[in-house]
Amino acid sequence: MPIIVNLDVMMAKRKMSLNELSEKVDLTLSNLSILKTGKAKAVRFSTLEAICKVLECQPGDILEFIPE
Repeated sequence: MPIIVNLDVMMAKRKMSLNELSEKVDLTLSNLSILKTGKAKAVRFSTLEAICKVLECQPGDILEFIPE
């Protein structure tokens, strides 16, 4: 898939664990894990907004397009 999810990179930069992000964003660990590993087929804008607020970043810091 040409869309790469760099959630793990942003979490590492902010020194935040998946558990901590899950609590602050109010998402289950399994849903966040699916997103983090790039297995998600879609992401809601409200979820992306919440993640960006907590990690203090832009959507482009988390999602990246790599042409095949």
